[in-house]
Amino acid sequence: MIDTGQTLVRAEMAVGCLGTVRRFFYGLLTAVLLLLAYGGYTAWQIYDYGRQSSTRPADAALVLGAAAWGERPSPVFRERINHAVKLYRDGRVRALIFTGGTPVDGYPTEAAVGRRYAIQHGVPAEAILTENDSRTTYGNLVNAGALAEHAGLTSFLIVSDPLHMHRAMMMARDLGLEAYPSPTPSSRYQGLEMQARFLWKETYNALVYRAFRSLS
Repeated sequence: MIDTGQTLVRAEMAVGCLGTVRRFFYGLLTAVLLLLAYGGYTAWQIYDYGRQSSTRPADAALVLGAAAWGERPSPVFRERINHAVKLYRDGRVRALIFTGGTPVDGYPTEAAVGRRYAIQHGVPAEAILTENDSRTTYGNLVNAGALAEHAGLTSFLIVSDPLHMHRAMMMARDLGLEAYPSPTPSSRYQGLEMQARFLWKETYNALVYRAFRSLS
């Protein structure tokens, strides 16, 4: 003989479990959609910010490090150095700060390669400072800020690739630097595929940085 009461209880429990699963699924789906929307908004911010360039002068151009190939700057780094040299020639800054160490002991640092290239292109050695230890954007900015303070330099044009500028400026302002964007007018990241990969990388890095910053 079937116990109607137990059957109803089991049916109600099943319905309750199904409702819990549905709520969990819908909650998870909502979270994923919100994360995708926020990621898309961040990607747009990065892209749009890269088209902005300050017209004001500053004490120094702070050049964020990029790969060096032995004694030569990589194409990406060369674009940054050329832009910084132009800022100096145009009287927009009175000093250049090159940043970046080396991933391999015994090889020139990124900063040293940048300094050498700038001197070869007419910038006097006394107008150049180098920070030779950092390996990340945040490290570039921390060490360059300390170096600039000793030299009496208090305002900066941050020089990097357009899609890198948004995250670099977030970090610079979090560190209390008086910094303004000066992205390179051209970039070695050409072509839709290469730009999309760089944009995806910068979007991910920006989201991670914001997450850790909010927890600190």
